[in-house]
Amino acid sequence: MKRVVVTGMGAVTPIGLNTEEYWESLRAGKIGFGEITQFDTTDFKVKVAASVKGFQGKDYMDPKSARRMEMFCQYAVAAAKEAIEQAGIRMEEEDPYRVGCAIGSGVGSLQAMEREHKKLLEKGPGRINPLLVPLMITNMAAGNVSIQYGLKGKSLNVVTACATGTHSIGEAFRTIQVGDADIMLAGGTESSITPIGIGGFTALTALSSSNDPARCSIPFDKDRSGFVMGEGAGVVVLEELEHAKARGAQILAEVVGYGATSDAYHITSPAEDGMGAAMAMKNAVRDAGVSPADVEYINAHGTSTHHNDLFETRAIKQAFGEHAYNMKINSTKSMIGHLLGAAGAVEVIACILQMNNSYIHATVGLQESEEELDLNYMKGQGMEAEFQYALTNSLGFGGHNASLLLKKY
Repeated sequence: MKRVVVTGMGAVTPIGLNTEEYWESLRAGKIGFGEITQFDTTDFKVKVAASVKGFQGKDYMDPKSARRMEMFCQYAVAAAKEAIEQAGIRMEEEDPYRVGCAIGSGVGSLQAMEREHKKLLEKGPGRINPLLVPLMITNMAAGNVSIQYGLKGKSLNVVTACATGTHSIGEAFRTIQVGDADIMLAGGTESSITPIGIGGFTALTALSSSNDPARCSIPFDKDRSGFVMGEGAGVVVLEELEHAKARGAQILAEVVGYGATSDAYHITSPAEDGMGAAMAMKNAVRDAGVSPADVEYINAHGTSTHHNDLFETRAIKQAFGEHAYNMKINSTKSMIGHLLGAAGAVEVIACILQMNNSYIHATVGLQESEEELDLNYMKGQGMEAEFQYALTNSLGFGGHNASLLLKKY
């Protein structure tokens, strides 16, 4: 099996429009929560979200292309541009059929669906935008990134709800490992702060009942009440090690393990014993050929829902035994909320940024945990720390579990 490294990263997040801004905000413990401005929330219980601020699609692509893309696609194209530029990839020097794309989205464009459904009801079916379908469907993030940058290799769209970004990177990692590509752009993207998006998750009682930006997303806290909807995109350039070395690329990290399982239990609740998530973590560690004791840090799924944080804690204990008490665990969602299909991707980027800067960020907003939540969740302050391995978890509705193990290069 070939070795796979990360040579570029791009991020569009509620706390920064590129990886540099994102890192500065993570280190500073800056939160991205605020009042929803995309629509009138008068009749909605939930009034806060983690929105991307100041993004202009035309800064990353020509205005005509931007007009033909919904926001989830624009975020993906922007993040991909930053990742490609950092990696220094020159497509004219590559075999385009060896450069692929695995960028997923959990829901695609709810905005397009809402807009055209309104037209259907008010003006009839003859007025529906002919481009509704290609604007809306989830695979268009991978499609548009491939079109914009001339990627003619394997193009995938994984949709596993909240695990989409992590699965996308994992499947791209496997693609390179077995020799089906030299380079893969991989990650996730999402933009679903819309009336139906917020309304749907509220009806499911998945969203935080707090409208206080400082207390709405508080993973592992005893007062947690649900997640906060975020948006944005994360894209990494994965590359076969020898290919990266041959072109003199700067290597940011190595992907060494990938584990994926299913709870086969419930459409929204994780399995109570955490066994599915525990097996995903164990499989990622086994895949890398390292000992569980070598893993010192976990970027948790940590959504701030009652069930997730409890069951994920159980899963970590199942996977690591007593060593779980020696590990540092944090949740990036404490600052950016839950980016759904993009969450795993921006969290992989957070892992690499922390590893390379020898710093583990705080789980912001965490004040006090309950009895069973007794691990080190990085309450209070972040800390300087050297670590070789970072494990990141994503657990999606439907029981989809994915874990990736990253190694410092």
